Amino acid sequence: MAAVIHGNPSLRLAALLPVVISILLAGPAMAALENQTGQVTVFWGRHKDEGSLREACDSGMYTSIIMSFLNVYGNGRYNLDLSGHQFITGVGDDIKHCQSAGISISLSIRGNHSLPNKQSALDLFDHIWNAYLGGSQKGVHRPFGDAVLNGVDLFFEQGTPVKNYDVLARELAKHSNGGVTKKPIRLTATLPCGFISHHTNGGVVITTGIYERIHVRFFDDDDHTDHYNSYSEDAWDSWTAAYPSSRIFLGLPASQEAAKEGYLYPKSLYYGVLPVVQKAANYGGVMLWDRYYDESSKYSGYVKRWA
Repeated sequence: MAAVIHGNPSLRLAALLPVVISILLAGPAMAALENQTGQVTVFWGRHKDEGSLREACDSGMYTSIIMSFLNVYGNGRYNLDLSGHQFITGVGDDIKHCQSAGISISLSIRGNHSLPNKQSALDLFDHIWNAYLGGSQKGVHRPFGDAVLNGVDLFFEQGTPVKNYDVLARELAKHSNGGVTKKPIRLTATLPCGFISHHTNGGVVITTGIYERIHVRFFDDDDHTDHYNSYSEDAWDSWTAAYPSSRIFLGLPASQEAAKEGYLYPKSLYYGVLPVVQKAANYGGVMLWDRYYDESSKYSGYVKRWA
């Protein structure tokens, strides 16, 4: 039932005026957000004060969460680094809790070093498959117990060695419906915006046509000009045109403290950026870096409504 405001007509008009103004202002912009997906991805695992994975899922702000990172050091050396969380006991139960709520949980692979040959890529696949996905090789430690992740994200910085990571990606795709769970593997990539200008470097990683999603980081691309350090319509168009078979996500810092450059104030995001990026047929949603900064800024509260 609508509230009834009694008394002076002028007071009644004054009480209704903010509502009328908000409708007039929001109407055209809301109409412009026509290709909303509601998909919001966040990175989790870098800060001790960000809360648990379960708490992130229970916030209701995210449709998928990427745990970061599994570091690759070459020569068969890998290290799970959830540096904000000294003890990972209970994370496996949190993963299953999140999955029961329909939230996808992936592990981000940070390629600190190149994979010198095809066999090293296959060895890395074996480790990921048996330790985190649907494999069950005897003697392989599973940090999250019997929890099976939904996907794998390949995370690259500008200048990261990328040789043979395409071999890893194809091997993951080949096993998408295998293993004990018979679940598809959600294969994604997270890259700085400027990566697209180096096809001889980054292209080999992401032109295989097998990535469901590509998260484009429009922030802190130190190796490039300001054109790549924050959102650019031209750069967005280049990404969406180059990879039409993948859903392209707008990667943003969740607060001004989360990145040196690239933060978008909510008003700019709503009126200036989202109406443009959502025109792309393969617009996927928004990726936020990261849960710690989002927890303090509540930025996802805006993004969730508009994505």
